[in-house]
Amino acid sequence: MAPTGLYHHLSSYFKNTEEDALPPLSVAFVGALSVAYTILYVLPFYLSPTTRPSPTLSRDAPTVIRARIRFVSVSVALSTIATIYILANRANASTLEILRLLGWYPISIVQVSRSLLLTALLFTGPLFEKAVVEGRWKDWMQGRTLHESLSSWIGWRNYVAGPVTEEILFRSLLVPLHLLTPLSPTRIVLVTPLYFGIAHVHHFYEFVLTHPHTPWTPSIIRSLFQFTYTTIFGWYATFIFVRTGNVIAAILAHTFCNWAGLPRLWGRVEPMVAIGGPTVRGKEDSRSELGKERAGHWSWSLAYYLLLVTGAVGFQQCLWTLTESPTALAKVA
Repeated sequence: MAPTGLYHHLSSYFKNTEEDALPPLSVAFVGALSVAYTILYVLPFYLSPTTRPSPTLSRDAPTVIRARIRFVSVSVALSTIATIYILANRANASTLEILRLLGWYPISIVQVSRSLLLTALLFTGPLFEKAVVEGRWKDWMQGRTLHESLSSWIGWRNYVAGPVTEEILFRSLLVPLHLLTPLSPTRIVLVTPLYFGIAHVHHFYEFVLTHPHTPWTPSIIRSLFQFTYTTIFGWYATFIFVRTGNVIAAILAHTFCNWAGLPRLWGRVEPMVAIGGPTVRGKEDSRSELGKERAGHWSWSLAYYLLLVTGAVGFQQCLWTLTESPTALAKVA
């Protein structure tokens, strides 16, 4: 089937230069497909005893992590095949147009670096705390942190498998499908991350399984909080993906945020003093440092919060300029 100029169609539709430029996909169809993709991604976690957590089996167990990575890889592969088929047959997209819509080509190292710099600006305070206050800059220079992070299955899940599979599914696959519906790019940036946030709600059931004696109220609050911050990150990652047309930029932003954890918004900032051996942290333990105690001066806190605010202002000022790209998938108002 001959290509019909998918990018011209998208440009015409969003700029209203052609009255008869009708979107090739319906919102209902793409919404149902998005729900199916999300279920296909999460459901296998609970269908097999090798991936289903219990009071005696943590999600951080290496056997569970390895099995889950295998399952989500297959799920994402199947979803990718389905999406490529739909783009080729329902939207008459050529091979090059499909690769561009998925954010797989072209890949600009400059654009990836600009997006990573933008993300780092938001974490100026936490980077200062890790590098200077906690003295980790030497480990970073020697590559020790990278080696330690990827030498465990927890690190491999948090920094490689998780970001890659989630960004391919929730950005590279879902966003192009929604761009071919009547939804505007701005609404797509706001709506599609809800699937990403909902996909993390299963952690409530997971937490109840592994912590059967914890009351439901704190468990629900914990899950609502997780849904909130994953959705907020989803907005940001989708914004980057639509503005750059580059899935690698979204993946590295995801990896960076997983590594940095949630920024400290209150409390004293003090150096860490090791009192025991190294510890391995799960993804959700970003603020805990077992085997260490804190000791320091108020000036660390002052510097941290000044840098946190400065970084947030810089992030806001550079949000549009650092994500501007000639390969953008659509114009976000």
